[in-house]
Amino acid sequence: MSDNINSKDFIIGTLIGGKVGATLALLYAHKSGKELREDINQGAKQAKDLATDWKNIAQEKGSDWKELAYDKGSEIKQKAVDSTNELTKNVAKKTKDITDSIESKVTDTINRNQADTNAEDSLEENE
Repeated sequence: MSDNINSKDFIIGTLIGGKVGATLALLYAHKSGKELREDINQGAKQAKDLATDWKNIAQEKGSDWKELAYDKGSEIKQKAVDSTNELTKNVAKKTKDITDSIESKVTDTINRNQADTNAEDSLEENE
């Protein structure tokens, strides 16, 4: 990442330095006033065109990054929703399994208690 930034900075510096050098060369060249003004106007037009190109590139890149961020955000959101749904299903299943197990044990305990009570009643009647 820092290599990209350094390369980009170098290119921008080179372009700006070239433009400054060209402008200074025009100012110190032995030309008539009319020729010098034409050269300066031409240099200004080139600088304007270059700035417009950079602006367009920046807008395109910004749009691309915006789209990418939106897509990735949507993917992450969908994964979160899917994970939440899966977790909810798992919790509901485990809750049902535990509830069924407890109900079964309670029913068994009640049946055993009734059987024990019936057995005690039977013993008391036989005595």
